[in-house]
Amino acid sequence: MSKSFYMREFLYSEIANFYGVQNIPDDPDLAIEVGRRLCEELLEPLNATFGRVAIRSSFRSCSVNELGIGKHNCAKNESNYAGHIWDRRDAEGLAGATACIAIPWFTDKYEDGADWRSLAYWIHDHLPYSDMEFFDGSGMCTFNLSWHEKPKKNVTSWMSPRVLLKNAHNERGFADWYQDFPPLKTSFKRISD
Repeated sequence: MSKSFYMREFLYSEIANFYGVQNIPDDPDLAIEVGRRLCEELLEPLNATFGRVAIRSSFRSCSVNELGIGKHNCAKNESNYAGHIWDRRDAEGLAGATACIAIPWFTDKYEDGADWRSLAYWIHDHLPYSDMEFFDGSGMCTFNLSWHEKPKKNVTSWMSPRVLLKNAHNERGFADWYQDFPPLKTSFKRISD
């Protein structure tokens, strides 16, 4: 997918393992295309800047996502097209991809009392994300990070304080929130280079 990420990382699914089903894309070309964009535009810059990015879950086939509806906090398939279901376009015919990740560098800061919004605002000011959704996954500050052809720039959280930034744009940015963060590093080689 990119210099630091392999497709197999994104195909791993606890739901698929639990139910003994395969988690394979129906349209591998689309899944690889959007997965590569997710990696190159979002995950590689995070990895270059903060160190290791841990993939918690990501691609779901339609059949795996169906198994997770209601039981494992998965949204309906149609709601997950161009999200966790990478190999289906959304209702507007657009493509996208989502990964649930943790950044160990920030996990340490979070455990020491850092506000989750500092990471959200750093990403907001530096990367072309579409959606971020934060969870308190066992104190690790896990979050869904989405790439989309038509970025929405939405930030939501199930943590305290519960915040929604919808189509967030701030001319001066949010630098006051992340003064002790490293600057964006973009010194990584894209597969397509």
